Amino acid sequence: MDIMQTAVLGAGILVVLLMIVFAFAGPSVAREQARRLDKVKYRHSESANVKVEAQMKKAINARRRVNRPYGENMSKMEILAIRLEKTGRNWQLSHFFYTIGILATLTAGALFFKGAPLLLCVFTGLLVGAGIPHFLVGFLISRRVAKFTATFPDAIELLVRGLRSGLPVTETIGVVAKEIDGPVGEEFQKVVDRIKIGRTMEDALQESAKRLETAEFQFFCITLAIQRETGGNLAETLANLADVLRKRSQMKLKIKAMSSESKASAYIVGSLPFIVFGLVYSVNPGYLAGFFSEERLMIAGLVGLVWMSIGVFIMAKMVNFEI
Repeated sequence: MDIMQTAVLGAGILVVLLMIVFAFAGPSVAREQARRLDKVKYRHSESANVKVEAQMKKAINARRRVNRPYGENMSKMEILAIRLEKTGRNWQLSHFFYTIGILATLTAGALFFKGAPLLLCVFTGLLVGAGIPHFLVGFLISRRVAKFTATFPDAIELLVRGLRSGLPVTETIGVVAKEIDGPVGEEFQKVVDRIKIGRTMEDALQESAKRLETAEFQFFCITLAIQRETGGNLAETLANLADVLRKRSQMKLKIKAMSSESKASAYIVGSLPFIVFGLVYSVNPGYLAGFFSEERLMIAGLVGLVWMSIGVFIMAKMVNFEI
């Protein structure tokens, strides 16, 4: 029990230190200086590009005030239902919770029959039961968003051709919904359905933007909003946006290729201890049986998992680049 109390005391001290650091950190001085310089530039500059940039920032801030961030006024169950819908599968909340219960029960039962303590069985069962479905949903959402991002420039170019042929924006959106397969066609079809029941095009697009949460679709919505406020050739603006999105995608692929070696090293380093543990346990279970029964070994294992998690998190941040 002395070791357990020491571990709890150390964790408490670490939490208090982190709270003190966050409390006295304060705002970023560099960010505040940049914000003040931007205000001065937008107020006194006579450049046309600066005026357009100021108008764009004003439109973005207005949209943020009118359209609140995703999930701000929603319950946890509504947010979870939207996440399941974003996977593109016909999954219900009941299916999700049934999966959690089955995985948790099977994991806890397997550990209990192996002779593990009851508290460890319950904790591990809940961790596995809640973790695997969560990561699966996140993986499916990421894959669907990646497909959407890859096909979205083609949809914008189809919009450009429709606008240049004389069709209105709403009609060209309907054409995209029919001609483009996959997530892009599905999302544009939902936009068309919302417009048919009386929603404005901006509200329909913003609802899809909240659900998708992709920078590319936000660029598209902001471009339409700015064009409505400032005027201009919408077809040419969208053509430039499609070119920017293609270059952005190419840059992402280039960065992914350059960081692939580091990611592979992180995967190997992170998974090697678990692979070795499984191999040794399969050959000689008694050698590692103490990790499931003795308190000192359980604490040592948990501390090791925490430090490994910190290392994996740092490596993931080092190879993750925002464009």
